[in-house]
Amino acid sequence: MTFSSHNPPLVLIADDDKVVRVCLRQAMEQDGYQVIEAVDGENCLAMFSKMQPDVVLIDAVMPHMDGFTCCQQIQKMEQHLEGNGTPLLMITSLDDEESVQQAFSSGASDFVTKPIHWAVLRQRVKHLLNQVRLYEQLQSANQELKRLATSDGLTQVANRRRFDEYLQQEWNRMQRDRLSLSLVMCDIDFFKVYNDTYGHQEGDDCLKKVAKVLDRAAKRSIDLAARYGGEEFAIILPNTDLQGATRVAKNIQDALREIDIPHSGSKIGENLTLSMGVASTTPSPMINPEMLISAADRALYQAKEAGRDRFCTFTP
Repeated sequence: MTFSSHNPPLVLIADDDKVVRVCLRQAMEQDGYQVIEAVDGENCLAMFSKMQPDVVLIDAVMPHMDGFTCCQQIQKMEQHLEGNGTPLLMITSLDDEESVQQAFSSGASDFVTKPIHWAVLRQRVKHLLNQVRLYEQLQSANQELKRLATSDGLTQVANRRRFDEYLQQEWNRMQRDRLSLSLVMCDIDFFKVYNDTYGHQEGDDCLKKVAKVLDRAAKRSIDLAARYGGEEFAIILPNTDLQGATRVAKNIQDALREIDIPHSGSKIGENLTLSMGVASTTPSPMINPEMLISAADRALYQAKEAGRDRFCTFTP
């Protein structure tokens, strides 16, 4: 559930008693909420699916489908969602211990008894919505922390830790599916000379520009561009054979030439260039991810030995 799905929050009231529904609607609207109504459990499920309310007030005893079953069905509808789901407030005249336990075991977040104490109801609805809001804020903070933990602080592409994790993850997936996995290792030619010539601030800006080129080259959601270390970058290309990976390398060359970064200290031209090593394999129990990295490194070394500003390929 996403708290911000409705503003103000949307309350779904499910009760077969029209008088109760009217009273609940008035109470909720007085607190500034939007309100929709359902006349029984089945109608409640249909309205819930269509409108995705922020909180549901459910009568425990209704014809066709009681509130307990309705709660269980809503829980099943939200099984695929992360988080605590939509808060469900049971309204019941049954206050014995067994009924209370049944309400919570059915998925209710809280309950109020009839006759309804309206101040208590308002506070519990407010509390449930606040819980959802706090949970959303916590999730957002956790996602940001995860992004910071897996991103390179300077270039904003994936960092080495994320590279290692993702390579192992995709290695396992490609091995299971018997598909190709490719890796492109990239090294900025004469980067130390670039830093010495233009200064470290310009060097940082250069790294950012190169990272942006590589990130754009990793076009699919399953591709990952990462800073491997220093002036070295890598792109993981799942479900990609050697031919597809060489196309990516060629695109990187073309894109880097287009942005035209001057490099007066280069020994092979006037602009910044990359040397790249491209390797591809179909993962199997007989080899490991480190062998793919070694193959790409070997191809990268060959590219440097051959004069730089090019890519070479190697298959482990």
